[in-house]
Amino acid sequence: MSWQGILQTTGDIYKTHAVPATYTAGHPIGIIAVDLVYPKLPGNVANATTYDFPVLYKKVSFDIELLFAGAPEIEAQIVAAAKELEAEGVRAIIGACGYFAHFQNQVSESVNVPVFLSSLCQIPIIKLGLKSSQKIAVFAASKENLTDELLKKVGADINDCLIQDIGNLESFAPIRWGKTKLDNDRLTKDLAEVAKKLISERSDIGAILLECSDLPPYASDIQRATGLPVFDFITLINWVEQAVVQKRYFGYF
Repeated sequence: MSWQGILQTTGDIYKTHAVPATYTAGHPIGIIAVDLVYPKLPGNVANATTYDFPVLYKKVSFDIELLFAGAPEIEAQIVAAAKELEAEGVRAIIGACGYFAHFQNQVSESVNVPVFLSSLCQIPIIKLGLKSSQKIAVFAASKENLTDELLKKVGADINDCLIQDIGNLESFAPIRWGKTKLDNDRLTKDLAEVAKKLISERSDIGAILLECSDLPPYASDIQRATGLPVFDFITLINWVEQAVVQKRYFGYF
């Protein structure tokens, strides 16, 4: 089919929506990413090859510990990044760290596109699918900062969760502290072992959520080790993208 034919087929969506005039277009998802330098594997939120669709990144620069703590002084920079992404035509905004949840409300009130700044936003819907007695194991880069107060900002309840700290793993240190060498095989093995041990000790865990934007590359290995559903930033982003860029279905009946 020619481009003209494609536009004629899909052109009705533009009849009721003004098409923004920008220097580039076609990025449904905008991602706010902290300026940190370390290896980012395919599957990482900050690696663009992770996605089957274009994404647009906007860099923010501050110490990651300030984000973990939700420091008020970084709020303005995060809000400004979101507004820039909206102005450049994205249809939804994500944050490339679970602790962007500190600013979920501030950012969503500042723009006119959907905002899901943290993988933790999935907790309420994950819990809905589990038994009332089951919990969600949340693998966190900084357990001490993943508090009930933070979870409430994304509509979640800490009583539904079991927080598993992975920030203290030696193999995770290159990511946690921004180093340039990463032993990926060791980290893969360590995460699988942590998950397997946790599940053996807690039979009430019904699903796993990976808080950290660096953990999706290991989701498959964690699932193989436990047999449980594993949610992460990529399950969130794919869900959001499908909602903001609905496609026509073709087939026969």
